[in-house]
Amino acid sequence: MDFIFRIAAIGILVAVFNQVLSRSGKEDVALLVSLAGTVLVLMMVVEKISDLFLLTKELFGL
Repeated sequence: MDFIFRIAAIGILVAVFNQVLSRSGKEDVALLVSLAGTVLVLMMVVEKISDLFLLTKELFGL
């Protein structure tokens, strides 16, 4: 559950920063913030998937 809240918090922060930067005329920086948030969340998800594969491998003794 903590993992889902972390992803939601990152999403909310990225959305707020994106709106603030877009309204101040800095669309290019807003795009970079969105990309950075996406990469951060993807890295977190890949780490959890890696843990899942390691657990499955250990479970079946491979």
